[in-house]
Amino acid sequence: MGPGSPLHPMIAFSLALFTLAIWLTLVFARGNFWQARETDDLLTPFEAGAAPAPRVTAIMPARDEADVIARSVTSLLGQNCGCAFDVVVVDDQSADGTADVARRAAETIGAAHRLTVLRSEDPPPGWTGKLNAMRAGLAFVEKRPGDLPDYILFTDADIEHAPDVLARLVGGAERDGLALVSLMAQLACVSRAERWLVPAFIYFFDMLYPFAWVNDPKRRAAAAAGGCMLVRRAALHRAGGLDVIRDALIDDCALGAAMKRVGPIFLGLTSRVRSLRPYPHFSDIRRMVVRSAYTELRHSPLRLAGATLGMAVTFVAPPLLAGHPDPATGLAALAAYALMALSYRPMLRRYRLRAWRALFLPAVALTYMVFTLESALAYARGRGGAWKGRYQAAAESAGR
Repeated sequence: MGPGSPLHPMIAFSLALFTLAIWLTLVFARGNFWQARETDDLLTPFEAGAAPAPRVTAIMPARDEADVIARSVTSLLGQNCGCAFDVVVVDDQSADGTADVARRAAETIGAAHRLTVLRSEDPPPGWTGKLNAMRAGLAFVEKRPGDLPDYILFTDADIEHAPDVLARLVGGAERDGLALVSLMAQLACVSRAERWLVPAFIYFFDMLYPFAWVNDPKRRAAAAAGGCMLVRRAALHRAGGLDVIRDALIDDCALGAAMKRVGPIFLGLTSRVRSLRPYPHFSDIRRMVVRSAYTELRHSPLRLAGATLGMAVTFVAPPLLAGHPDPATGLAALAAYALMALSYRPMLRRYRLRAWRALFLPAVALTYMVFTLESALAYARGRGGAWKGRYQAAAESAGR
């Protein structure tokens, strides 16, 4: 910020000190979120014969996923866990043959007897489409003859699981008595848009919900990642079932919060669970963020203003003030900028990207700020929560 800066020198210095205080707090007093150490390597795989093998059923909501569901179903049915395990795909009124593709995938590997395909009805008032499909799958599982499963694995149709994922999930839940075990799927990071924006998406999520705090029973922080959530069925009922989150657009974090009220939970990073959903263009990531960003702020204009100001001060102000002619101001801002960049390096390393990209985190943060503002605008226009032909966060705004 040059000599013509409109900021009074004392205001600029105070702002620089404030940004430095923010980054010192984030780096040293925010659960070490930036180190990305909470991973599935902390989960001890379940070993067959070590204890009575629990029963597990995977429930997979799917809406127009014919392009990816074969890989997802095949990876699930190929789990090496030593548990009784089956998969229920709930076809959420797909128009692209999703159900048939799933059946053929199971038949190809000789596992058709462990796959059930249902078709869900229109979601009733107050339910999102995905949660309604999850509810339909759970209702089917609990009414069918035979022993009830001990665990339910909620997963998405665009997720591919390594063969040992279920063993790790069950092993962690059994060893530590967890009510929920969730893994943050590794997102695709191939296109230019993905390389710039995807690592930051996970970084910001971890900053908002520090995984170490989520995994600490003594802290209130709670979250989950919807692509891979193993829940103890009895604990889910104690939490009130899926009904308590029926209208949640960010259903995974809502489920994490509900489950933590009845028992300890675990959330970790992983490279064993991978998203099959590509984001080849910036507009693809933009739509993903716009869908739910304003919901994260509880549709509050005040929270939106606070979040926008907070992001600007935290991420944008340090590089702008780093070139201030006053040495003290410039040094404080430069220190904040350095802490920011250093804190981003572990996530970049996780996605096998060069460290120099950390210098551009302010620009990435500014991009996400714009997406968030657009999310609020979509909600105000009655088009919030857009997902495959449904506007799931539009009712309240439309009535205004």
